Amino acid sequence: QVQLVESGGGLVQAGGSLRLSCAASGSIFSINHMGWYRQAPGKQRELVAVITSGGTTAYAASAKGRFTISRDNAENTVSLQMNSLKLEDTAVYYCNADLWDYSRSHGTYWGQGTQVTVSS
Repeated sequence: QVQLVESGGGLVQAGGSLRLSCAASGSIFSINHMGWYRQAPGKQRELVAVITSGGTTAYAASAKGRFTISRDNAENTVSLQMNSLKLEDTAVYYCNADLWDYSRSHGTYWGQGTQVTVSS
């Protein structure tokens, strides 16, 4: 009964910026880490960035220095600020959360994805 919903995707020119947001809702007891993945056409899904409940972050090499992940624990949201976008950033971006529901059952959940298209 946990749901993750992404927003903020769209079309942007190379060098531009976008900010993605993800809101988790439902029978959530506690969220451990949250992250962003992406899947480009013809490629496998890959991790972009992850953030722990304590604020520790990690990035894929391709994202480091350009993307910033952040979260609001009170609102159960995670965001991804993407700057200096490149053509190769074009992909469907998925929000992911590692959490426990009210029954203390652990699970990983995914959002429906939001399309990011970078054009020249």
